[in-house]
Amino acid sequence: MDGGSLADFLMTARTVPEAYLAAICKQVLKGLMYLHHEKRVIHRDLKPSNILINHRGEVKISNFGVSAIISSSSAKRDTFTGTFNYMALPNLKCIYTLDSQKESAGRNMLECATGNFPYPPRDSFYELLEAVVDQPSPSAPSDQFSPEFCSFISACMQKEATNRSSAHILSAHPFLSMYDDLNIDLAVYFRTAGSPLVTFKWSMNLSMSTMEGPSSDQFGNFGT
Repeated sequence: MDGGSLADFLMTARTVPEAYLAAICKQVLKGLMYLHHEKRVIHRDLKPSNILINHRGEVKISNFGVSAIISSSSAKRDTFTGTFNYMALPNLKCIYTLDSQKESAGRNMLECATGNFPYPPRDSFYELLEAVVDQPSPSAPSDQFSPEFCSFISACMQKEATNRSSAHILSAHPFLSMYDDLNIDLAVYFRTAGSPLVTFKWSMNLSMSTMEGPSSDQFGNFGT
């Protein structure tokens, strides 16, 4: 993935507009569902530095060193693993499910939208746990973002499992399709809004691809 990570991208872009976030989130959710339902894998450390992008506008999840293999779609893992700042509430309680990944995905999208981590800085896991458990879930400011985006973040960030939408329902949320008519081109956006160094590298790769043809193992399908 020649564009680096979302964390790298945010160092230059600072924030990501809603229209592009919708396109990014579609791919992230699709990847999480593929990992969970097809590969029986739960990613336990979803964060901007583990979400990779490339010059074709593809978004992929990386760093499976802390992932867990589950035995069924309803199974849970109870080992404590991952970067605690980015853990969803169930993960902080050492319960890993697809629902917890959706909360982590929502937290990542909110950070990309605002340019800030959703919770104030904490010095330890226990301080973060107290903030996550005792304080209301982070939300998108309604005066800065569309009602659809605010609703999507709220749907992702529900603390109670019974209040969370299923992954399939969430993937059909109006926010994810509200910009479809704009024909959003992530490839162009990543190249133009990224850092000069990454843009240069993408240009070199495009030139090489033109001369040599596409590599079958360079840009595989999401999750494979």
